[in-house]
Amino acid sequence: MKKYSKIGLFKSKGRIFKESLSKYRSPFQRDRDRIIHSASFRRLKHKTQVFVNTEGDHYRTRITHSMEVAQIARSITKYLNLNEDLAETLSLAHDLGHTPFGHAGEESLNECMEEFGGFDHNLQTLRIIMFLENKYLKFNGLNLSIETLEGLLKHNGPVQDIDLVDNLIGVKKFKDKINFYTYPCLEAQISAISDDIAYNNHDIQDGINANLFKLEELVEINFFKGIYKKYKKKINKQNYKIATYQIIRDSIDLMIKDLINNTKKNITTNKIKTLKDINNTNSLLVDFSEKVKNSESEIRFFLKSKMYDNRNVLTKNNKGKSIIKKLFLKIKQNPKKYITMDQLRINKYRAISDFISGMTDRYAINLYNKIK
Repeated sequence: MKKYSKIGLFKSKGRIFKESLSKYRSPFQRDRDRIIHSASFRRLKHKTQVFVNTEGDHYRTRITHSMEVAQIARSITKYLNLNEDLAETLSLAHDLGHTPFGHAGEESLNECMEEFGGFDHNLQTLRIIMFLENKYLKFNGLNLSIETLEGLLKHNGPVQDIDLVDNLIGVKKFKDKINFYTYPCLEAQISAISDDIAYNNHDIQDGINANLFKLEELVEINFFKGIYKKYKKKINKQNYKIATYQIIRDSIDLMIKDLINNTKKNITTNKIKTLKDINNTNSLLVDFSEKVKNSESEIRFFLKSKMYDNRNVLTKNNKGKSIIKKLFLKIKQNPKKYITMDQLRINKYRAISDFISGMTDRYAINLYNKIK
């Protein structure tokens, strides 16, 4: 796989605020370490993935999900001889901007912020690493490399809404170092699709563990039919949980193999030989085959109907939504009680949004109980 090393990002363009290079770590290793040591990353351990964090100790949280994404991304990146450290950094950081109570919390906070610029968890990640995580005397934020900023900004591909970026972050803050309209580097594309691989498979596993559906029901998804058939005769009450692990493991393995083979094909078809060639593409290079894309749609439909739309899950989500709305209204009445004047001076409502989105599920619930 040596031929792909020229299209991996091994040299950084630098940072928004200049820093001397480290003798011991690459810029992307330093980015990863800054993410891991951030308070925002630590708080992900008490933030909902699907099940509200107080539900049980064995379900995934944002932090375990992020670590699983990083593991998948590193495996793919290593095989393709690209930059593992950059892929890992993007994977660990991609969910920093999530609110408490998962996507339900995001939806609720976005409604609260409708008249004040809205809320977007991907762009909130950028706000965190550029402004809110303050540990350095010389600058605000973590001052991560341009490549890491770009990869996080383009988690879903080229920037579609430049005005939203300008409202929530400020286009000038990037100092003309990022082209907003191109596809990101391969490492960023790998991190984004590793996110899909992780949550599709692990949500299935959590759903089975929560008794929302049975392992046998996976045959409703064409992709899982062959996998399940392979183990069907060996599954019994005693090894049911182990069989679940095995089937999920096989699924992840098949998805990764398909992704690698299809990505190699795309690189060859598009004659990608340099980093500049990636910038000139008009579609994703890191992607599944059409067959697995169709399977992915099936998996998402299955999870929506059996898990995300489950009455108990929706009840918890709706409770989370109401907590977010109540907190927003209460804090808005007396923001000085919770937020520093420096932050409120810049933008009162954005400061309230930053404060609420940074909460863990547990903190939000406790504060709600205290002020309701």
